[in-house]
Amino acid sequence: MVHGELAISREQSIGKFPAAASAKPKLLDMVRAAIRTRHYSRRTEEAYVSWIKRFIFFHGKRHPAEMGEREINAFLTHLAVERKVSASTQNQALNGILFLYKNVLMKRIGWAELAPVQRVRHIPVVFSRDEAARVIGRLNGVPKLIVSLLYGTGMRITECLSLRVKDVDFEMNQIVVRDGKGERDRITVLPQKLVPVLKEQIQKVKNLHGMDLSHGMGETVLPYALKRKYPNAGKEFGWQYLFPANGFIYDKESKLKYRYHTHESVIQKEVKKAVKAAGIDKPGSPHTFRHSFATHLLDSGYDIRTIQELLGHRSVKTTMIYTHVLKTASGVKSPLDNIP
Repeated sequence: MVHGELAISREQSIGKFPAAASAKPKLLDMVRAAIRTRHYSRRTEEAYVSWIKRFIFFHGKRHPAEMGEREINAFLTHLAVERKVSASTQNQALNGILFLYKNVLMKRIGWAELAPVQRVRHIPVVFSRDEAARVIGRLNGVPKLIVSLLYGTGMRITECLSLRVKDVDFEMNQIVVRDGKGERDRITVLPQKLVPVLKEQIQKVKNLHGMDLSHGMGETVLPYALKRKYPNAGKEFGWQYLFPANGFIYDKESKLKYRYHTHESVIQKEVKKAVKAAGIDKPGSPHTFRHSFATHLLDSGYDIRTIQELLGHRSVKTTMIYTHVLKTASGVKSPLDNIP
């Protein structure tokens, strides 16, 4: 059987019949369909499909329907002992595999025997105000604007890159974050310092969109079933990505060739280079600016509930981690410093 997609038929998966002989949907296509029906994020879909593939190939391409708790435990043990993955990564693998059994194969698994691993709560890496300024100062163009937004709004990198033109509200001085983690919309602050450069970026997107339309392109992908409800909305300027990619991609499902947003790896690489150029030894990433946003707001006296809303945390317990950052960073004097 070739590497990649796996057909749902057991016989087909172990090579007894050629793939072309069956019209049954492939297993991973069924997984994708089940995930999209539940409106999970694209990142979750990619992660789950990847873990399911790795689980199958770990067991010599056996069909998942022929396996169960013992094989799942063996794979998770391999990840923990041999690969030394973190607890969160191990739990992500478990969630993806259990999703397959529960929602696609409809096979009962001993869930209690496969309890998630207790995650270790790590103190997040945070830039000081000076460090954040130094990193941003070594960026240019669109990457600089994106990272400035991360630090100025507390958005996740995927949320920032998924912004559409219509999500920036200059009149209300706010940015609407659509379909954040957990499919929740929220509102965050629009940094006044970025208003001129954001307006300039929107004008560039408008010019690019006009050029695409003149070449018979210019339609973008819409979330959920909006294309069926509003067939022409994809060509409207407001729906265009705020940070469009340089080239086009082709979506097999919608048969649409369109500009997706800038890939997050582009920003990750630029931040990594900027951190190094700034002489900062911390393992900084785009997400570090989200942590820095929350920590610096808390340090400035804003209440924890306000910060929770801006970050889009479901529970204030998640936001409380930043109080630990401040406790470790300031306010405590070492007894060693009292020795003459």
